[in-house]
Amino acid sequence: MCGIVGIVSQQPVNQTLYDALLLLQHRGQDAAGIVTQQGTKFFMHKAKGMVRDVFRTRNMRALPGNVGLGQVRYPTAGNADSEEEAQPFYVNAPFGLMLVHNGNLTNVDALKEQLFNLDHRHINTTSDTEVLINVLAHELELTTRGLPLQPKDVFTAVRGVNRRIQGSYAVVALIAGHGLLAFRDSFGIRPMCLGRAADGSVMVASESVALEGTGHLFERNIAPGEAIFIDLQGAVHSAICAEKTQLSPCIFEYVYLARPDSEMDGISVYQARLNMGETLAKRVISTVPPDEIDAVIPIPESSRPSAMQLAHLLGKPYREGFVKNRYVGRTFIMPGQGERKKSVRQKLNAIRSEFQGRRVLLVDDSIVRGTTSREIVQMARDAGAAKVYLASAAPPVRYPNVYGIDMPTQTELIAHGKTLEQIRAYIGCDALIYQDVEGMKQAVRKCNPEIANFEASCFDGVYITGDVGAGDAGRINSGRNTQMD
Repeated sequence: MCGIVGIVSQQPVNQTLYDALLLLQHRGQDAAGIVTQQGTKFFMHKAKGMVRDVFRTRNMRALPGNVGLGQVRYPTAGNADSEEEAQPFYVNAPFGLMLVHNGNLTNVDALKEQLFNLDHRHINTTSDTEVLINVLAHELELTTRGLPLQPKDVFTAVRGVNRRIQGSYAVVALIAGHGLLAFRDSFGIRPMCLGRAADGSVMVASESVALEGTGHLFERNIAPGEAIFIDLQGAVHSAICAEKTQLSPCIFEYVYLARPDSEMDGISVYQARLNMGETLAKRVISTVPPDEIDAVIPIPESSRPSAMQLAHLLGKPYREGFVKNRYVGRTFIMPGQGERKKSVRQKLNAIRSEFQGRRVLLVDDSIVRGTTSREIVQMARDAGAAKVYLASAAPPVRYPNVYGIDMPTQTELIAHGKTLEQIRAYIGCDALIYQDVEGMKQAVRKCNPEIANFEASCFDGVYITGDVGAGDAGRINSGRNTQMD
């Protein structure tokens, strides 16, 4: 999972790109990069670290131009330790291309062979983004030999890309001297939207919050299989460039990944989480009688809306029992199990008075590896809780994700191959309540009934692109940095 943004304006865009990346920082904390274009020349700065640390005043001054793109990286494919694999990526022909990508290609090995043997292009990293930019470069070269670049030629190239690549991808690319290209896979797994500002600038971004926070009015979502080409005057050209399309957004975006103040594919993330709390309440009542619960306490921060709605329906006090240290990175993203466990108590601290002698229901957005949940349950006990129940607004995570979320192996998923009682015993809570898969889907779909299907493979094991089986998931994820295990 990454956060990407692109903008075409008549004003300098470096500060706007920086502000947008800050608003997307939750989507990736490993590395950040910005590239701007002045005339036909690119100016780039990228490095490992948070946005505020990567970009200093001297870096910002070295990013002139009215067109640009940026990315915050969360490593899902490639080497998380390599600054070379931070995005954007660059190739010098045709025209000169810069590209950022959110997602994960599932046929990257076959593409590398094609690029080397047929297209005569060299891949120098393990990043699937480098593969993607070279496929795009090759298809653009095929459609534009000896011709001035026209939007229809760009769309022809994207159609060629869509025929060759598989998996999930939301892409923003700069074509030197011509404009900005954005396109989304035929299932719309990873999000992308379009907006405009009063001064005429046009922005594409992973989430609507990046538009709104930079003075752009949300216009619409980019459709599955759609390509958008914004020329240097700010005119927007669009075309559907996939043969078959079906909107199946990643449901984990609504569970955990996206900011609650974002709207994606017609769904308010905040409302979706409220709805998940409503359906979860029914599961809680069937497991733990409400009169055995003294307070409902969220595990910050994504679970708050679900916990609030659940508490309201149970008729129980909603209390804040944990204080979060905002200067520690997400434990879900941290590279290494040992580091992840050690950071939990640095990240959260219990308010003893909210636990002392009480029977508390803790609510989390999801339970992935279980190590964090185990530490938090113990924290509640150490703070004096008489009983500790744990409810998850999402179903058990039983399967690896191959579409851009870091769940590399089944063995690290606490729910894989275990019964509910085995999971409860490991975590150490007095009762464990999970959302059910259909209840989760109905809760999110309630916000936009037109969405017939979701990408929910980590919960139901169904890989919607049709090219991935149970055995393929491990092979695809084997290229990820082992430190993420």
